Amino acid sequence: MSQVAELEAGSRHDLRVGLSPDAPDTAQFVDDRKGEYGYVHSYESSSRYDGPGLRVVLFVSGCLLRCTYCHNPDTWHLKDGTRVAAARVIERLRAFAPALRALDGGLTISGGEPMVQRDFVRRIFAGARQMGLHTAMETSGFLGDRADDDLLSVLDLVLLDIKSSDPATYKAVTGRELAPTLRFAERLAALGKPAWVRFTLVPGLTDDPANVEAIARFVAPMKNVAWVEVQPFHQLGAFKWKAMGLPYPLENTPAASPELVKRVLDQFRAAGCNAR
Repeated sequence: MSQVAELEAGSRHDLRVGLSPDAPDTAQFVDDRKGEYGYVHSYESSSRYDGPGLRVVLFVSGCLLRCTYCHNPDTWHLKDGTRVAAARVIERLRAFAPALRALDGGLTISGGEPMVQRDFVRRIFAGARQMGLHTAMETSGFLGDRADDDLLSVLDLVLLDIKSSDPATYKAVTGRELAPTLRFAERLAALGKPAWVRFTLVPGLTDDPANVEAIARFVAPMKNVAWVEVQPFHQLGAFKWKAMGLPYPLENTPAASPELVKRVLDQFRAAGCNAR
């Protein structure tokens, strides 16, 4: 079992590999300690991007998707994270709580995929809630069936990444099936759980007008979705793929042009979505 270490501040752009070499395989991970310990990449203490107000963002390790445009492949495996105690995460968060409350912010847990370590993130969200902090989780929704009532009860907002509306494109992008994400989105809508939808715009991959149109038509009727955020593809994570010896399939893919971004935003807005 990996030794318990201190929670490290840093950036989502930091490369962290091999920090817990004896950690369990991500796909086989079973949390028999009910979230007392977990594997973490890093945290940022002043984000204004990952939810309302000023946020602390905790990046946890472990993900079952293999997105071709992932900018954090060093969060795919638990072995690349640091094993930390949930109690220490909550203690560290407490130092930021007064400022976060004053600036209408809170805690966002991203990854990786938070629901790989469901009990760990639930325990931390519960601690944040006790401090009066807003809580948000960024997720692909692929493991949405793991989001039980205990987890949803301590979540104020879900940042849901819908990467494609076409099952074949979704499989090509992520290596996984689309249906669990759509099922989770529909469940959130039925519960009235506040959500933002995030869509990564990749030229030549997710930018097909029919693909965008289908996502827009799926999301538009959902009263719980406050925003659709269009996230233009970038190459900021390319160095991680190279450093980790991974073949990077989008090495020659350009950034989305302003004209393409405008076209996609217009499509979402025409369907009735609040898009930005």
